[in-house]
Amino acid sequence: MIDTEYDVCIVGSGAGGGMAAYALTKAGAKVVMLEAGGAWFASKNSQMLTPAWASPRRGASSRLRPFGEFDACDGGWDIEGEPYTVAAGQKFNWWRARMLGGRTNHWGRISLRFGPDDFKGKSKDGLGEDWPISYDDIAPYYDRIDDLIGVFGSREGLRNHPDGNFQPAPRPRCYELLVKKTSDKLGITCIPSRLSIITKAMPGRQACHYCGQCNRGCQVKANFSSPDVLIAPAMQTGNLTLITNAMAREVTVGKTGLATGVSYIDKRTNTDKHVRARIVVLAASGCESARLMLNSKSSQFPQGLGNSSGWVGKGLTDTTGTDVTGFIPSLVDHVPHNEDGVGGMHVYMPWWLDNAKLDFPRGYHIEVWGGLGAPGYGFMGGIQNYPGGGGYGQSLKDDYRKYYGATIGFSGRGEMIPNADSYLDIDPTVVDQWGIPAPRFHWKWTDAEYNQVKHMQETFRALIAEMGGQTFSPMPGKDQGYGISNGGQIIHELGCVQMGASPSNSVLDANCRAHDCRNLFVADGGPFVTQADKNPTWTILALAWKTADYIAQQRKQGSL
Repeated sequence: MIDTEYDVCIVGSGAGGGMAAYALTKAGAKVVMLEAGGAWFASKNSQMLTPAWASPRRGASSRLRPFGEFDACDGGWDIEGEPYTVAAGQKFNWWRARMLGGRTNHWGRISLRFGPDDFKGKSKDGLGEDWPISYDDIAPYYDRIDDLIGVFGSREGLRNHPDGNFQPAPRPRCYELLVKKTSDKLGITCIPSRLSIITKAMPGRQACHYCGQCNRGCQVKANFSSPDVLIAPAMQTGNLTLITNAMAREVTVGKTGLATGVSYIDKRTNTDKHVRARIVVLAASGCESARLMLNSKSSQFPQGLGNSSGWVGKGLTDTTGTDVTGFIPSLVDHVPHNEDGVGGMHVYMPWWLDNAKLDFPRGYHIEVWGGLGAPGYGFMGGIQNYPGGGGYGQSLKDDYRKYYGATIGFSGRGEMIPNADSYLDIDPTVVDQWGIPAPRFHWKWTDAEYNQVKHMQETFRALIAEMGGQTFSPMPGKDQGYGISNGGQIIHELGCVQMGASPSNSVLDANCRAHDCRNLFVADGGPFVTQADKNPTWTILALAWKTADYIAQQRKQGSL
């Protein structure tokens, strides 16, 4: 037992946990944060400028770093000693991050606000559920985050793709100008990207200098990660105690049914410990927070903490995804030129069509990649896929010079409608290395998602054809799911601890507080009611700040 009783215990240090810690410590709360991995700050630990050849693996991936040896995130889909199971005949891949800051260290920094329709989807098309909050409720927090963290973009006036307080966006690269020109011909909206990478200096942070290695973490803090931008300032208040290598086991409760703290395993000593707190905030990721609640059983909560409705674990969704790569002859034998820029796309395509004319209900956005800048993009699919490409010796070298930069790729990222067959529960027999029961995933794509991904494939191929190019692979058929990704593969899993107006079909209220336990909150992707066709991080941050403000207000009033 740790004798100190803190005002708040936060489990998890990613976008939601970091934001909650920042806001609560600034409001004067004494906060303890539990992180399952080790300490890591990009400003100190990043391998941003280390060349791949300067390591034993030459930058190759490993099990704990599947996106490359120097990727800024320890974790992955397969972590030794931390199993999960998937229902028979189904596919789901669960990504876990095991380091301070979690996924915010290596993500693509695509920072999109949800729009008004994204909070009220059921009112629009009758599917899923409406959120118990609206865009107007969360817009002030989006504004605050824009100003605190920084995001570049352009003001476009697109109703369901709200503008923000943007810094200037980088100019499009050569191949992106071609994508823009082609998109205009086909009537596809194409605008500057919206990424949380600063192009103008902010206090204590330098502007991006275009090294192109954002996924490795940024030593000058130009891109957003939770440790450097949120947790470090929280620690400077003197109000944050950070406990790393702490694997949360259970939220403990007292005789009154209120949370009393969190039991965890100290991974360095394999000993059980407990930290006491008046308020508990779960921000371990939607699935991990749901697992923790389901494993927190007691006489008061025999189905798991906060689960009197049986709704913990339900509403699991992930972003739909598929990719198409093409060879573009007009980019062959180009004049050598500089395609420096941020470590990501300079343009993207938000959803642009009317679903009433389509065979699926919700939209997707298109991400663009290729060109000269990022390693590997110049030869996606292999040199042998180019006309006459390959061979040995001088001819091979000549082909590399000829075809380098002649590739453009498109990735779709779309909204999944929640369904009753996609959820998690606790496996009845499997436990992890510390004896904590493991989650079991159940997963199903519906025709809505398959038809949406088919549309992605057709759109991407039309774009490549309009450029005079050819794709590297044939159109996948229905038996291949039109090339749809596995559930969890896009790493946008949301839901499982959903907010709602009624305790009968939700876990949390509109303030992300558990219906069953008034001092338990969730501040990650778990409260999401729906996905939207946008990446979720900006909304996780906004919800976490809104939740932290509510906690601070309740503490001031003496209600918590």
